[in-house]
Amino acid sequence: MREATPASRRAVWEEAIAQHLDALVARLMPRVLAFCWPFRAEADLRPWVDRWLAGGAARIAALPVVVAKDAPLVFRCWLPGMELVRDRHGIPFPPHGESIEPDLALVPLNAFDARGYRLGYGGGYFDRTLAAMRRLRTVGIGFELGREADVLPQAHDRAMDWLITEDGIFPAARPWG
Repeated sequence: MREATPASRRAVWEEAIAQHLDALVARLMPRVLAFCWPFRAEADLRPWVDRWLAGGAARIAALPVVVAKDAPLVFRCWLPGMELVRDRHGIPFPPHGESIEPDLALVPLNAFDARGYRLGYGGGYFDRTLAAMRRLRTVGIGFELGREADVLPQAHDRAMDWLITEDGIFPAARPWG
C-alpha cells in the first residue's frame, strides 16, 4: 500500500512526521543521529536531517552500512552532498569513514504495532544491531497504513522506544522490563 500511495500524499505525511520529529528530537537532544536512506517509498527524512544538522555545528548524522551478511550494521557519518555508493539493493551509503555510535536511531517501519515492534525486510540487520547496541534509543518512523494490531514479534525482536507517524508521537506501549 505504501508504494502505491501517490508521492504527493506521502509528501504531506512526511511533513507531518517532520513536525513530530522536531518536537521529540528537541526533547531527546541527540548529538549523533542515525537515519536510513528512503527505500521503497519509506518516509524520506533527508530534508529533515539537513535542517537538523544546520541547527548546530556539533550535530552528526549517520547512515547504516551493511559490512557482512550476518553482522550488525555499522554507522558512518553522512553529510548532505557527500559521495555515496550503492549496496546490492541500490541503497546509498558512505563507503569510507570510521564507525560511529549514534545516540538515537530513526528506524523505518514497514509494519508496526502499538507495543513498538516492527517488521523490516527480513534480513535481520536491525535486529542484530539493536541487540548489539542495547543502549541505543530508537524511534520507529512510518505511515499509519503500516499499523497492525500485532506484528507477532519473535523472542529476539526489540521494540522501538517511540513511534512517529503522520498522526503523532507514540511511546511504545510495551512493559518496561
